[in-house]
Amino acid sequence: MADAVDDEDSKKAESQKSNKASWLWPLGLAATGLAGLAVLIVRGCWHRRMSWPIRVQEHSYRVCLDCGIKQLFDEKQFCSYGPYRYGLEELIDWQAAQQRSSSGKDLHQSAS
Repeated sequence: MADAVDDEDSKKAESQKSNKASWLWPLGLAATGLAGLAVLIVRGCWHRRMSWPIRVQEHSYRVCLDCGIKQLFDEKQFCSYGPYRYGLEELIDWQAAQQRSSSGKDLHQSAS
């Protein structure tokens, strides 16, 4: 008789464990999905699908095909460089500032 009570208790304990395990998996899946969504919202577009280089006057740039953001492109080294910006004028201004600062450093070093 005591064995029957022990068997029932062990069956109840096993069923409670299986019930907990059955709802933990979907909860973990939902938490993982929400974490991925949060990263996407915070990070935004990953800019993985970039266009071929586009040349306008003396400037080359690439455009993200998903969000439309632009990045400067060096045709000699065949690689993108600099920050991402939506306006081409902002990128051109950034490039001019970089050239001014590098030429200023060269002048300062040659004067020393």
